[in-house]
This record gives sequence, structure tokens and C-alpha cells, in this order.
Amino acid sequence: MKKTITLVAIIMVSCVNAQAYKGKGDIKAQVGLNMQDGGTGINFSADFGLGENMSYGFVASYLLSVKEPNGTSADFSDRADAKVRFNANLGSVFKLDKAMDIYPGLNLGLRNFGAHLGFRYFFSEGFGLYTEAGIPIARYDRNIQGFDEYNNQFVFQIGASFNL
Repeated sequence: MKKTITLVAIIMVSCVNAQAYKGKGDIKAQVGLNMQDGGTGINFSADFGLGENMSYGFVASYLLSVKEPNGTSADFSDRADAKVRFNANLGSVFKLDKAMDIYPGLNLGLRNFGAHLGFRYFFSEGFGLYTEAGIPIARYDRNIQGFDEYNNQFVFQIGASFNL
């Protein structure tokens, strides 16, 4: 019985024709865990296909748990961030399986101009996982202290990705 269930599962997975990036008109939504030094939170993003290997999108993140320097509480503006971004979707360029995509890109946010590198893998037509890392290239304020460090440093994200 175990062998039959395993065989059926393998056949079902091999028949799935999920695509991580389809090109112009493609829409992806992602929700995930945002981790950075001093805080963890939630991240929401949406990407919209412009062409065969290009997309733009929007990102919003909010830190739920933060270290509070000097016992001072972080307010909403310290915890929240929003960005617009541009991605180069390179899964097809690297000849990856259609269920996979690598996407480096640039983003412009409330706190900095930065870069990110992400990877998506879709298990089915509508659901997959993603991971993404981002860094600031140029901060708007050179003298950052305390809460200014949040959403203005190396960030790692992991979560669910959805085809819309």
C-alpha cells in the first residue's frame, strides 16, 4: 500500500505543469516572514509581468517583533516599510525547470535604494514557495541610529507565493 501511494504521488508531481514566471501579464502575490537583525515581521509583495524576463512590483513589510534600544518603544513608522521594485526574471535564461525562477532586482523604498535576489519554486499552478534576500545600496540618511536601522539593512524573507 505504501508503495502504491508513493508511486501515485510521484506520478501526480511529475504531471504538474506549474510555471514560476510566465512573462507579460503574469501576476504573483507573496506573503512571508521578514527576518533582520533586531526584528522579525511579515512581508507582502506583488509582481506584475512586463515582458518575457521583466517584472515590476510593490512590497510592504511590518516588523512585529523588534528589539527596543534604550527601552524606547517602536511606533508604526519605525516598523513599517514600502517599496516599488523592478525584477529581471532569469529562470528561462538559465534554462531552469519552468517551476523555478531566479529574480535579481532593484527597489526604491521609504528608507533606501536597494537590491534583492530571490528564488521561487511552484509546486502547482497556483502555489509555491519563495525566498529572497535584500540589501540597501544607498541609504537616504547617512547617520542612522536606533530604529532607523530597521528595514534599512540586510533582510532575509521566506514564504508562500501565489499565481493570480
